[in-house]
Amino acid sequence: MVQNYKMYIGGEWLSGETYFDDLNPASEEVLARFSSGTAKDVDRAVDAAQDAFKKWSRTPPPLRGRMLLRVAEVLREEKERLGKLVATEMGKVMPEALGDVQEAIDTFEYFAGEGRRLFGHTTTSELKNKFCMTIRRPVGVMGLITPWNFPIAIPSWKLAPALVCGNTVVFKPSSDTPLCAYELVKILEKAGVPPGVVNMVTGSAAAVGEAIVKHPKIEGISFTGSKTTGEWIVKNAGLKKVGLELGGKNPIIVMEDADLELAVEGILWGAFGTTGQRCTATSRVIAHKKVKNKLLGTLAARAQKLRLGSGTEKTTDVGPLINRAAVEKTDNYVQIGKKEGAKLICGGKRPAGKGFFYQPTIFDSVTKDMRIAKEEIFGPVLSIIEFEKLDEAIEIANSVEYGLSSSIYTRDVNNAFRAIERIESGITYVNSSTIGAEVHLPFGGVKGTGHTREAGILGIDEFSNMKTAYIDYSGKLQKAQIDTGD
Repeated sequence: MVQNYKMYIGGEWLSGETYFDDLNPASEEVLARFSSGTAKDVDRAVDAAQDAFKKWSRTPPPLRGRMLLRVAEVLREEKERLGKLVATEMGKVMPEALGDVQEAIDTFEYFAGEGRRLFGHTTTSELKNKFCMTIRRPVGVMGLITPWNFPIAIPSWKLAPALVCGNTVVFKPSSDTPLCAYELVKILEKAGVPPGVVNMVTGSAAAVGEAIVKHPKIEGISFTGSKTTGEWIVKNAGLKKVGLELGGKNPIIVMEDADLELAVEGILWGAFGTTGQRCTATSRVIAHKKVKNKLLGTLAARAQKLRLGSGTEKTTDVGPLINRAAVEKTDNYVQIGKKEGAKLICGGKRPAGKGFFYQPTIFDSVTKDMRIAKEEIFGPVLSIIEFEKLDEAIEIANSVEYGLSSSIYTRDVNNAFRAIERIESGITYVNSSTIGAEVHLPFGGVKGTGHTREAGILGIDEFSNMKTAYIDYSGKLQKAQIDTGD
């Protein structure tokens, strides 16, 4: 029997009028059915969040942090079960699925500590007998819209800082991974998060996402997803505070002095881990002319040995894509690459049988102006681009509209620091792949990737407003920029 799942509004689990199917991407079987929320459901969730905000925002931040720590503890107890669910519903192989849950544990632990900080600043006044400081205040009701590729971790990136800052939440998870979101909300409930503080409305972007973005009583939006949707949100959110973490077209530069075995390991992990379905996935390798052929030969040989299958199977190296549309998009880009004149080295096919699988694919003879080198594919497709000088490699790296993650493999510290300084991205790795964020450091990009920094101390900025306070104890009216202070 396939179970029907409900939405969570005001501390109650409520049914919708209709349901949608949640599929296992490896087998195409229906895992669950979820309520298709409506604009009316969003209205109810916002009302519940507004009511809860009055008390939650006045709860001392250390107490809010203590509740987040309980969430981390329950997540740790449930890690194995949740990891298997991520592997089943999203398709990640088990080590990655467990890593997804561990990232959520680490995130809630980190932001629990921020309940004792939430730092503002003090500074001197230009006038006598006057004190100046800033304090952090919650934004209000926040709309959180999350993707399917990190179905436990990314909601945690948003929920933890939003809650510790004193906001209440209307949460819309991806319709491809609602079961992971359901389990996460159940854990928040178990940890004692008060009714109305977190509300979850499942359903389509057209019905639920649009209602959240345009809702007049929602004060802030935090969105992770495509650049196209991010642009739509900016145009339609009005004067809300908006945080966006969008796409990537991430490069790895391989210099002639690189440790090639280390580079191969990093490229394979970056390009084909999570089946290329990361905003930080390695989609371009910019290889020095002197080492390109050797690097490519090793990469191709290793890529062809990667085993496709369900993420829950120990023998699987590469799981499925998330849905049929993702398979069709990936295959469409492979055909585009062929027509553009890129040389298909390996992969490029959909295996027969059930499941949304696609072979790990490598193209050689790619130029920076080809669509496969410029546009985000979000699948297991890697482009190899040749260069001769580092300046040329950095120019190629910067030639796309995105700027999330980047990497350089080199033994020369001068090359490393030139890359760090000049590559247009929010993250640069040296001698490691383009993925692997740590929760106590800021995560985000530049250009078309968006402007948000999630995680770390800067993760607080998205979910709080700075308020400036002046205390004048002079006993007279003083006028800044007018009085001299004499």
